[in-house]
Amino acid sequence: MLTTDRLLLRRWRDSDREPFAALNADPEVMRHFPATRSRGESDAMVDRLDAAIEADGFGLWAVERRDTAAFVGFVGLLRPSFDPVLDQQVEIGWRLARDAWGRGFATEAAREVVRFAFDASGADLPAIISFTAATNEPSRRVMRRLGMTHDPADDFEHPALPPGHELRPHVLYRLRRPS
Repeated sequence: MLTTDRLLLRRWRDSDREPFAALNADPEVMRHFPATRSRGESDAMVDRLDAAIEADGFGLWAVERRDTAAFVGFVGLLRPSFDPVLDQQVEIGWRLARDAWGRGFATEAAREVVRFAFDASGADLPAIISFTAATNEPSRRVMRRLGMTHDPADDFEHPALPPGHELRPHVLYRLRRPS
């Protein structure tokens, strides 16, 4: 469990399933993803995310507000599995409900995850990466606030999306462990 002034990053609970399904069904939240997710797909994702935390000691943690205990989304670390180069690295990622946008929650939680990744995880990570559709400026702003850098030579076409798909061009940002 990780905490910030306003947030708690924790293992998933059954009570997270309904608000997580609503988040994944919101077309505005999912506009930089190929599709929204059904309740069944969302529940299966919760199961996979929690199993990853159990197995690795880190993952995409459920995020709740400390003042209201409201579920707001997820932030955390994962290992990409769609690309042989990227799957050797650790990604930081986030997805928050629309009513949590514009409050600095993604950046606040992600900063704590960065601290965990470099100082507390024991994983001895030399760097973490983050990537998104090139059109996802809100996530790119969070990456820059974290001090991540973008090298256009690292950008790629997402292999799970067909050629010509508007979300296929992806940008990659990197944050190296402080020396």
